[in-house]
Amino acid sequence: MKKTSVVVAMAMVAASAVQAEPVTVYGQLNVSAQSSDEGDGRFSELKSNSSRFGLKGDYELEDGLKLVYQVEWGVDLADVGDGDNITSRNQYIGLAGNFGEIRLGRHDTALKDAQGKIDLFSDYEADVKNLWKGEVRASDSITYYTPTYNGFGLHLTYIMEDAADAEDAYSASVYYGDENLKNSNFYAAIAIDSEVAGFDTLRLQAQGKVAGFKLGAMYHTQEDIVSGLEKDGWLASAAYPLGKTELKAQYQTLEDDNALSLGVDYKAGKNTTLYGWYSSFNLDTPTPDRDYLAVGIKHKF
Repeated sequence: MKKTSVVVAMAMVAASAVQAEPVTVYGQLNVSAQSSDEGDGRFSELKSNSSRFGLKGDYELEDGLKLVYQVEWGVDLADVGDGDNITSRNQYIGLAGNFGEIRLGRHDTALKDAQGKIDLFSDYEADVKNLWKGEVRASDSITYYTPTYNGFGLHLTYIMEDAADAEDAYSASVYYGDENLKNSNFYAAIAIDSEVAGFDTLRLQAQGKVAGFKLGAMYHTQEDIVSGLEKDGWLASAAYPLGKTELKAQYQTLEDDNALSLGVDYKAGKNTTLYGWYSSFNLDTPTPDRDYLAVGIKHKF
């Protein structure tokens, strides 16, 4: 058994042994059968789309404080084996109180987190990260969430340099509303990265419910810190529910590169979704155009 697998197994055993304070074991299993063409001919494959599992919980302390923690791993159900399919995702410990919440560890940056649910094809081939920079899960990071006030909140990320010849990096966002569109019909955020993974980045994004549709839009600009090369793009997404079915469409650009995606989700149960989607990339680079067609199943626990 690989070292990573041993560590995960020990963590699961420790969680089940906790009696005084409950620990939540959670996860998402997402696998699709996919037909792919990346320029060299079409082929079939199984894809594990950011399948994951983890432990999370909180612990009441004195003086109105609460200890919070999360330890999450990604797992590839379809491809890599021999223990190499387990990877680290958000993993942190922190404190919460009237001041908000602070987390220490590995965490999505404020800019990445600010997209909310606007990217309707997140975790698939047309995830925004495949055209845009800024989708960073930062190690050596300190994350801070302010309390919300009249629907507004602030999310800050400080990334330590971790080497004598490196530089600190920062990410920040100001957001309004509920990203899940359950407590409000509108969500918006502005977010920036400064020297995060070699790029300065700015995003403006919003999503809302209009005449039964969920409509989303994002504007993105990025600058390579070393070369100074700047690129910008935009994204528009739309979803429309029909009973247990939801129809989805999304278009994303970065300069002359673009991606178009169409999909359908079917709610087969409270935590289970059957889906199908098609994504096509048109790229103004030496990389050939590519397209993908997939059907799959996603289950949350």
